[in-house]
Amino acid sequence: MLKALVLDYGGVLTDPGEDNAAEPPLLTALRKAREQGLKTALLSNADGWWQPPGTWQGLFDATIISGEVGLAKPDPEIYLLTATRLNLEPGECVFVDDLAINVRGAAAAGMVGVHHRSTRSTLEELEILLAIALCD
Repeated sequence: MLKALVLDYGGVLTDPGEDNAAEPPLLTALRKAREQGLKTALLSNADGWWQPPGTWQGLFDATIISGEVGLAKPDPEIYLLTATRLNLEPGECVFVDDLAINVRGAAAAGMVGVHHRSTRSTLEELEILLAIALCD
C-alpha cells in the first residue's frame, strides 16, 4: 500500500499544467494527498542554497535537497534516505519526476516511479496508484 507522495521540484511542482489553474496542478494534488493522510516529500537536486517557497511551509513531511545531503538523483541512496526520513519503506512511496533516469533510480531503490510528461497523465496515474481523487 502506498503511503507517501514524493515529488521533484523543477518540471513537476513548477509545471503550470494545461488548464491555467490558480496554482500548479501537482501542488494542488499534493495538498489533497496530505488531506487524505498521505505523507509528502520534496526531493530536489538543487544546491544547498535553494529552499522551497515560503508559502509551501508545512506541505512536506520531509524535504531532501541534494546540496544539503550530499547525494543526488538518480543515486538510489537519495531515495532510500527520503523513505527513511518519512519513516516508511521505499515500496510505500511513489516518486514523480520529469526525467526518466531519476524515475529509474527511484525504482531501483524500490519506490514506485511515475515519469511526469503532462499534468493530466501524471494526475491520472497517481489517482490510480493512490486510489484517491487528486483533481477538482
